[in-house]
Amino acid sequence: MTPKILDKLKEIEATRNIEILLAVESGSRAWGFASPDSDYDIRFIYRHEKDWYLSPWDKDETIEFMTEDDLDGSGWDLRKTFHLLLKSNAALLSWFYSPIVYVKDEKFYDLFKPLADSAFSPIAVSYHYLSMSKKYLEACRTDEVKLKSYFYCLRTALTGKWILEKGTVPPVFFQ
Repeated sequence: MTPKILDKLKEIEATRNIEILLAVESGSRAWGFASPDSDYDIRFIYRHEKDWYLSPWDKDETIEFMTEDDLDGSGWDLRKTFHLLLKSNAALLSWFYSPIVYVKDEKFYDLFKPLADSAFSPIAVSYHYLSMSKKYLEACRTDEVKLKSYFYCLRTALTGKWILEKGTVPPVFFQ
């Protein structure tokens, strides 16, 4: 599936006139427990040409796509990425730790990863995972529970435990 994903990302770059700086797998495949019906959660950071940023008009800073062959893509423009970084966005931080990387601009990664690590707020990220844990715990209390709900609940609880014990960005893939 990787060649299809790379082709789709190249198509997005060409049609949107952007450069993808980082593209990773997120979700169950990155977490190590994909089910047979799991889609591919492709998450990416991109940039436009310089003139795009000089415009005084607000512009869309998100690109999303869904294909018939289960490619679920979502990307954030570099400006939006910086704003989310300042808020210690848990999803964004996890992209830098994904074990499945499709595109990686080394210069961007080497500059941005230390920024992401230093922007990590244990409180903000803990609240994010606590909220997710509550949601999955409720799902586990219903009459018909999907097996993946148990895994998601366990994963978010372990992520919170990691943050409490280690005070660092939690890994995406727990061994």
